[in-house]
Amino acid sequence: MVEMTDNAPSGKMAEEDAGEGHHHHGVSFGDAFRVWLRVAALSFGGPAGQIAVMHRIIVDEKRWIGEHRFLHALNYCMLLPGPEAQQLAIYIGWLMHRTVGGLVAGLLFVLPGFLSILCLSYIYAAYGNVGIVAGLFFGLKAAVLAVVVQAVIRIGGRALKNRVMVGIAAAAFIAIFFLHVPFPLIVLAAGIAGFLGGRFGLSAFRTGGGHKAGSGPVLSDAESALGEGIPAHARPNLAWSLRISAVLLALWLAPLAALYATFGADNVFTEIGLFFSKMAVVTFGGAYAVLAYVAQEAVQHFGWLKPGEMLDGLGMAETTPGPLIMVVQFVGFMGAYRDPGALDPMLAATLAAVLTSWVTFVPCFLWIFLGAPFIEKLRGNIALAGAMSAITAAVVGVILNLAIWFALHTLFAEVATVQLGGLRLDIPVLQSAVPAAMALSAAAAIAIFRFKASVIATLLACAAAGMIWTLAVD
Repeated sequence: MVEMTDNAPSGKMAEEDAGEGHHHHGVSFGDAFRVWLRVAALSFGGPAGQIAVMHRIIVDEKRWIGEHRFLHALNYCMLLPGPEAQQLAIYIGWLMHRTVGGLVAGLLFVLPGFLSILCLSYIYAAYGNVGIVAGLFFGLKAAVLAVVVQAVIRIGGRALKNRVMVGIAAAAFIAIFFLHVPFPLIVLAAGIAGFLGGRFGLSAFRTGGGHKAGSGPVLSDAESALGEGIPAHARPNLAWSLRISAVLLALWLAPLAALYATFGADNVFTEIGLFFSKMAVVTFGGAYAVLAYVAQEAVQHFGWLKPGEMLDGLGMAETTPGPLIMVVQFVGFMGAYRDPGALDPMLAATLAAVLTSWVTFVPCFLWIFLGAPFIEKLRGNIALAGAMSAITAAVVGVILNLAIWFALHTLFAEVATVQLGGLRLDIPVLQSAVPAAMALSAAAAIAIFRFKASVIATLLACAAAGMIWTLAVD
């Protein structure tokens, strides 16, 4: 077995790193473990909320790393497929306590959400057709629409600082909504445009990564526990990067190969493993950017979900800690529950939930451990910052597409597809409008935008209202 250890530092730093889990920054591994548990328990509210919690604890409170280093790590994670908040935790954990620190930070970040959604999935599968449970998810679904709209406005407010960024967002929306261009191509095109714009010094591309980490006094890298230098283990080492990447690649792909060899390509577990492995590679822009595609494939191609059930899963993910992409766990769960083969449906669903989470999150560790040592040397790179600014702008357009898709399938029971030349449009059937869903979505929007209510409180209130309404009409 390949030993997953970093380059051994030399000299005085080696002596400091050798004792009892303490590093030259003075933060013990035990202290870090407790901090990452706290971060995991508080990681509600989607990527923006999770990043804000991490910034408050890691930068403002614990002062482990400085503002510049935090934003540099975040910007790299935004370039990667997968949940940027979890990858940011892996990155910081690795910076502070090497490979084991990254593994612990990343695993703890997703564990509470995995367990929470697994429990909710059991309830959904067993009692989803019972009136009060159906009403709960009806209310969540209506409220989630307001949450997605809030995400568009929140990210757009930070990313669209000039006409060029607005133009990139508009082009991305047109490409995905009207032309159905795959979103990985959209992100790639935006990244190239931003890289070139930054390289040539165009001011429009000097807007940062699109996330505002916090306000108030800024902690400089030099004043942080880690300091402004690059730790010995974080210096580029191609041999180590390739070695650990080979281990993680094997952990990711070996189960898929075993499933394919044992059950064949048409087995539900093989299909789930392969599909969500592909999603792990192309999930740029976070969960919101990919969910419309996942829902479409899960409903129309594989038959894992019924129309509208993706919104139920997203409601679960919004009300539990961890990355929103954890909703794919629910998709895998329901797919195997409805096609368990010779297994008990609940056992098959549980195994599928584990498989889905495995192939979704193992690649996150691969991306960080492979690239982070090289990215650390690129802090302050103007061209890279320009690429990330343009990508964030494009993601705004992609999320707007998702908001419209959710609105159509939440507020109307039927949606028709119209072909106009090369354009394909989804048009709501007006006679199928759902007044109760419209009322709940409007109430959620008023609570969030007018009264600044928290997302969790809004979701819970709408869930309660959905249960009351369902009981009243039954």
